[in-house]
Amino acid sequence: MFIHETDNWTSFRWDSDKIADLLARTNKAVGFLAGRLSTIGFDNQMAATVESVTHDVVSSSEIEGVTLNTAEVRSSVARKLGVTVPETKELTHYIDGIVEMMLDATQNYSAPLTAERLFGWHAALFPTGKSGSATISIGTYRTGGMEVVSGMFGRERVHYRAPEAGRVSGEMDHFLAWFNDPQYTPSLLKSAIAHLWFVSIHPFDDGNGRIGRAISDMMLSRADQSKLRYFSMSMQISREKKAYYRILESIQRGDGDITGWLVWYLECLGRAVEASESMLSGVLNKAMFWKTFTAITITDRQREVLNTYLDGYEGKLTAKNWAGLAGVSLDTAGRDIKDLVSKGMLSQVQGRVRDVSYTINYIAGDAFIRNFSTPQIIRREDKEYITAFYKDKQKVEERISDIDRLRLEQKEITLNDLLYKYFAYLTD
Repeated sequence: MFIHETDNWTSFRWDSDKIADLLARTNKAVGFLAGRLSTIGFDNQMAATVESVTHDVVSSSEIEGVTLNTAEVRSSVARKLGVTVPETKELTHYIDGIVEMMLDATQNYSAPLTAERLFGWHAALFPTGKSGSATISIGTYRTGGMEVVSGMFGRERVHYRAPEAGRVSGEMDHFLAWFNDPQYTPSLLKSAIAHLWFVSIHPFDDGNGRIGRAISDMMLSRADQSKLRYFSMSMQISREKKAYYRILESIQRGDGDITGWLVWYLECLGRAVEASESMLSGVLNKAMFWKTFTAITITDRQREVLNTYLDGYEGKLTAKNWAGLAGVSLDTAGRDIKDLVSKGMLSQVQGRVRDVSYTINYIAGDAFIRNFSTPQIIRREDKEYITAFYKDKQKVEERISDIDRLRLEQKEITLNDLLYKYFAYLTD
């Protein structure tokens, strides 16, 4: 039996005692992140939003096996939000359509969610009227049965069977009335319930997962009362895709007790907020880097590879890696790097003769380092952080990447290098 086959199936139940503390912790984490972002200025807030929405769009499609070009998505998001990004890409109508769907959900979060609005989102996901090679009904509810299956032909396993087509319109009317009802205050819990409820109806021939995640993001925006997005739930779900499908199947085969789903969703949301901390410092430092070197002329190729590293690529900055990323010879890569060193944008790591590596100079000059005292690396819950006092009064802390920890241990970089990398955004 599937969840929708039980009486009054949308009268979901849960154990409040099992989620109360978790809900409080997750709300606190979301609030802390929002507080941190409130201090960084509008331009940096928008840059962080661009990055978060980009991750949402790319990851939500990735969960369904659809690969999108991250740079193209970022350019589309930035353009629609009026944010200037260093790279420009020729965009496809398909990517623009997907981005428009996500931005409509999170930027116009206060507008009622209606069937017509959902039909528009669905049409944006499938502009050709096809899903792969199959023709599907676009911009309307499905007219046939729907099963979530896996496995080879003849050995398929049915994970979930959705309500029959004749029930879909009525089920969606019920869902939309609840979603828009102000009696049910927007909250993290309502976001979790909305996600589960929508994908359990499975109203479309395809695209239900992506639309369901957009709906839950819309409710998160309502809960925050903010168009600014600082964390990506879809990116975290993509990292935990097996667990995501496993808990959905378990609940959808249950009797209406959704405690397990709420616990998983809130824990996943907490991990998404935690992951956004490192994304945030990267966004801020990237903005500071290009602000510092705004007057420097470089080639499009140099800019593209630098942005790859600034966006979190964890490989060492060497001529070999540069050549691979840029698709050029080692000699050409060496000339690119030498030019950036001469312009002050890169520095050679001292003491290396073979396999020379370089670091990015996020800001110019040494005066910045004098603002910090007692920098150190600390370990907490299997993660490592750099912490210090800024201007002798403000304690600052950022999680460092595994590759930076290794390079520090091997004495390829110093604590000062990490201060430059992770705290450049503190520059006055």
